[in-house]
Amino acid sequence: MSGEGDAQAVPPNMTIYINNLNEKIKIDELKKSLHAVFSQFGKILDVLAFKTLKHKGQAWVVFEDVKSASEALKSMQNFPFYNKPMRIQYAKTKSDIIAKADGTFVPRERRKRQDDKDKKKKDQQQDTNQAVMGLNPSYPPPYGAAPHMGGMMPPYGGAPLPPRPAVPEAPAPPNNILFVQNLPHENNPLMLQMLFGQYGGFKEVRMIEAKPGIAFVEYENEMQATVALQGLQGFKVTQQNAMLITYAKK
Repeated sequence: MSGEGDAQAVPPNMTIYINNLNEKIKIDELKKSLHAVFSQFGKILDVLAFKTLKHKGQAWVVFEDVKSASEALKSMQNFPFYNKPMRIQYAKTKSDIIAKADGTFVPRERRKRQDDKDKKKKDQQQDTNQAVMGLNPSYPPPYGAAPHMGGMMPPYGGAPLPPRPAVPEAPAPPNNILFVQNLPHENNPLMLQMLFGQYGGFKEVRMIEAKPGIAFVEYENEMQATVALQGLQGFKVTQQNAMLITYAKK
């Protein structure tokens, strides 16, 4: 498939077409990064990118609904993605046609069965976790765990003691290193470099393999770090993961 041109004649639909992408990025890395960037707008059914010469620098992102695709197109138009501004429009062709051309087509009924299977597995895991914590009344509490009081008064008529208020930890003073939390575990350094690298003075991203979900981002000075903090605070890497950014403790 060649470029999709004539954007004005294409009606809104669930698939967006992106070009002007950095051709040096490997396909697998490109697809993961696109998914991470666009999943904040809604559920993504597929991300398509091909290795063939005429498809280089292009990708398709298939959303579950038109509203998500429209918000993504409007919000991410000209977003600096791996140092190149993205050009986005609605796709002219249906996503299934693209998938068939790539050999990755999955019939919708089979996809629905897989989604139902995944949901059932997730629900079973949630019930198991709640049982272990003693939160699900359908399961007995684990051995040695205190039984659920269910609002009953403790023995001897004593009133339950209120929990001790947690003493908030003092935030670190402003400095040139940012501490980023609430990242998805599948996040990668290249993704963060792309986001934080659009701000001046960016130096590096450091992630700790043993502690997924957090990262440190260093800038040349405190002022540049502050600009990035204010610009990306609350940025949704996925629908469930809004970045929480503070100054790192030194």
